[in-house]
This record gives sequence, structure tokens and C-alpha cells, in this order.
Amino acid sequence: MADNVKPRVRVPKSASAGEVVTIKTLISHAMESGQRKDSSGNVIPRSIINRFTCDFNGQNVIDITLEPAISTNPYFEFEATVPESGEFKFTWYDDDGSVYEDSQAITVG
Repeated sequence: MADNVKPRVRVPKSASAGEVVTIKTLISHAMESGQRKDSSGNVIPRSIINRFTCDFNGQNVIDITLEPAISTNPYFEFEATVPESGEFKFTWYDDDGSVYEDSQAITVG
């Protein structure tokens, strides 16, 4: 597991039925491409978040595959239509097999 990895998510607390909301996510992660060398000349192993998904009430909203050129602390902003009250589940997958999750509820009223 990478050190000091912290996911952050911003979802509106409420929305109208059918409203399109903006969702923002950021995960603190050093993102090592596997192409650099340490001071001894050894290759630093690749360590990146390689996939990000977001589901709403069990239905996929977005699924992104990330490549080694992704920047440190990847940030995603996207829109989703909210048909009903429910929960967004966010999942980040790391090269080392670690999985980082967060969830946020939204109320339709």
C-alpha cells in the first residue's frame, strides 16, 4: 500500500430529480511511473492508481483506466444525472493491489 494515500470527494448534499450534478474527486498519491532511478541507479518500481470508478446505487457512472503518464494526485471532475436519492461509491485501484474507497450520499427532494 502506498504511503499517505487519501481520497477526497465532493458531491452536493441534495439535488432535484433528474438534475445533473458536478462531482469532484482527488486522491493524494505520489504516482511513480517506473521509469525513474533512485540515487543508486536502481529503477523505482511503478506505483500508480491504474483505475478509477464511480457507481451510483450500484450502477456504473464512470470507469477510467489510467496510464503511467498520469500526474501526481489525480483529480477528476465529471457530471452525473441524479434520478433518485442514493449513494455514490468511488473506487481507486493501485498497482500494488490496494483499493481505496469513499462514498457520499445525495438526497433528491
